[in-house]
Amino acid sequence: MNDEIQDHDNEIRPHSKRFGREIAMQFLFACEMKGEVAGAAAFDEFFETDASVFQLKEDRLARRAKEYATTLYQQVEIHRDEIDATIQAHCKNWDFERLSGVDRNLLRVAVAEMKYFDDVPMVVSIDEAVGIARDYSGPDSGNFINGMLNAIKDAQAKA
Repeated sequence: MNDEIQDHDNEIRPHSKRFGREIAMQFLFACEMKGEVAGAAAFDEFFETDASVFQLKEDRLARRAKEYATTLYQQVEIHRDEIDATIQAHCKNWDFERLSGVDRNLLRVAVAEMKYFDDVPMVVSIDEAVGIARDYSGPDSGNFINGMLNAIKDAQAKA
């Protein structure tokens, strides 16, 4: 799957859903680090800061990414207990709280997408999460995220 697009300036940019996943993970991570609840006002402020840091243009990509990120973080907040329980059930010999903040929130985003977004195949959610882990987390994170999410996918298929 190609998760990048080339715009009219020959600039390679991520697909809006990929970018939305990254934004949702970053926002949830920031809220967790600050001890804040993820809400609409906080998200708007976070997105505006993120947009200026990454020099985002006000265009269709940014709008779609923001919409997707909003839907993702809201689903994580609505279903946080269930999502966290799902992740914890697959953390064999590892304490959920010991996961890195990036990995924990990336897993939350991916599990939310796998459970509550019927239009996104689970394998796409897994592939995207692995790619994001490789960009944002430690060298072994991609393999860890892949193993966790595949176990969750297999468990959901059996349910």
